[in-house]
Amino acid sequence: MESHRINTPAVEAAVAQLIRALGDDPNREGLAETPARAAKMFAEMFAGIALSNDEIADLHGATFLDPGTEMIIIKDINCFSFCEHHFALMYNMRAHVAYIPRGRVIGLSKVARIVDLVCKRFQLQERIGADVAYILEKVLQTDDVMIVIEGEHSCMTARGIRAQGAATRTNTTRGRFATRAELFQAVVGQL
Repeated sequence: MESHRINTPAVEAAVAQLIRALGDDPNREGLAETPARAAKMFAEMFAGIALSNDEIADLHGATFLDPGTEMIIIKDINCFSFCEHHFALMYNMRAHVAYIPRGRVIGLSKVARIVDLVCKRFQLQERIGADVAYILEKVLQTDDVMIVIEGEHSCMTARGIRAQGAATRTNTTRGRFATRAELFQAVVGQL
């Protein structure tokens, strides 16, 4: 999905200027097409910027009637995003999503698509969980939602302190998940 808001010529000019500012020549053979390639890459990597959480919920609202009330868990959704503080990559990320349905379930691939679009913005890891939870609450009409995200941040591992292997885990809990720690263990194992 491509962003509707990207200004491709402006992004290309900005990338060329960045190359110059870093001390290289954007017209040299190896870099001559880089601004155009980077603009195309940014359109893909930041497609979520153009969509609000409500718009994502509307796009991915395909739900199905299901009388079940047992917890549904989707583990190990691979994702990445960019830290809004340093524009640094958040990588080796896995999102774990759990919800308790109230008469409706959502297609499993839709959950992964929601996570993907939410990550395609400048983000904070904590906000990714809150955004995904909001969308699922809206789509499923349940407040029993939990999002656990684990990931590494290159603003910590590749620069500054360079704490290789340091990972961050965030938990976003709503409804019954907010008070039942044993449900965390069912999703991600021991805390």
